[in-house]
Amino acid sequence: MTKAADPREILDNTAMNGFQIMAVVICILLNALDGFDVLAISFASPGIADEWAINRAGLGIVLAMELVGMAIGSIALGGIADRIGRRPTILWCLVTMAVGMYLAALSQSVTQLLVVRFVTGLGIGGMLASISAMVAEYSNAKHRNLAVILMATGYPLGATVGGSVASLLLEHADWRAVFEFGAICTAAFIVIVWFWLPESIQYLCTQRGPDSLERINNTLSRMGHEEIQELPTLPAAEEKLNYSALFSDRFRALTVLLCIGYSFHIMTFYYILKWIPKIVVDMGYEPSTAGSVLVWANLGGACGALFLGLASSRFGLRRLLMVLLVLGFVMVSCFALGQSSMKSLSVISAVIGFFTNAGVVGFYALIASTFPADVRAGGTGFVIGIGRGGAVLGPVLAGFLFASGAGLLATSVVMGLGALLAAVAVFFLRRVLESHRIAAEI
Repeated sequence: MTKAADPREILDNTAMNGFQIMAVVICILLNALDGFDVLAISFASPGIADEWAINRAGLGIVLAMELVGMAIGSIALGGIADRIGRRPTILWCLVTMAVGMYLAALSQSVTQLLVVRFVTGLGIGGMLASISAMVAEYSNAKHRNLAVILMATGYPLGATVGGSVASLLLEHADWRAVFEFGAICTAAFIVIVWFWLPESIQYLCTQRGPDSLERINNTLSRMGHEEIQELPTLPAAEEKLNYSALFSDRFRALTVLLCIGYSFHIMTFYYILKWIPKIVVDMGYEPSTAGSVLVWANLGGACGALFLGLASSRFGLRRLLMVLLVLGFVMVSCFALGQSSMKSLSVISAVIGFFTNAGVVGFYALIASTFPADVRAGGTGFVIGIGRGGAVLGPVLAGFLFASGAGLLATSVVMGLGALLAAVAVFFLRRVLESHRIAAEI
């Protein structure tokens, strides 16, 4: 066994091999699972509203409940992932999600459903923070932003594939079948992660537990790299970093700005994703047909994420993101203009999904590019967790606007403003990075 360079430098400076690609793909699939689990309530919402006679204001609260759990889960479990590890956090999140999905199918009242969706949201929130860090840390420096963007693409892909299955299920069964399907898929991923997704090398270098060296060498061997004789020495500044670094003089302004921008945009994003099925059903279409419109929105979202990944290296992530956010505001505001047929509803939903999901993915890439490994999961979790306040506000505010008599056009314009305000926050991001001397390729 020979002494090699810092294993983090090995991963950063060498080409990604099959093992690293497999780890990234697993995280993409985990995010796809998140995408379906979050939107399961959207596909099921017409049936839920009909069975329990819930009005639009009440349905908005039901649609938002797991987002409350996601906010808490992102903040709490993101920080835990920096302490106990990404892998165990992911496993616990999967168990929580599987149990929550299964119990949702057994719910016999709105109260029961609200509780289990909140619990499911805890797992989903912690999952997203953990896999974002895992992808960034398994990727090399050259492809890190692209890998994070591809990971985020899993969300709309999961909603697209899962939504197609949900639409088929709703043709032959009631809304509970959607949650049963989600529980089975989530449980299957517990096995996949257990056997094929080891802990992040960057985390093990920082955590420096009694078995860290052995675990690092096992992973390096599986990657085809030389083993190391001792853990790398950490710089003094790196040794002192912890979760509180997010609120230090260096990172405070960055954390606040990212929270503000992400919160506003995610409000717009979840207005579309949570309300499309109910809006389409209220136009006179069947629930299974309404679900297909949401599938188109997520298919457009997947295309938007892929576009961002390919174009950001050429045009610059920050500038491209600002343009996409502004166009997202325009398209959301146009949601109610002349869409009277299923074809036109599907097309406008796909275009809206393209711009709004590209915006979400862009924020993930910004977060992964600016926080160091020691606080990456915690930083990601904190920004996403605070941002989920906007996610909760999206469906709830839209529900109250509808209940107060506001039409689809007025509601869409108000909800679309979130994307526009997020573009303003991104505009000021470079100034914050430069003033605090934070290195980031954006």
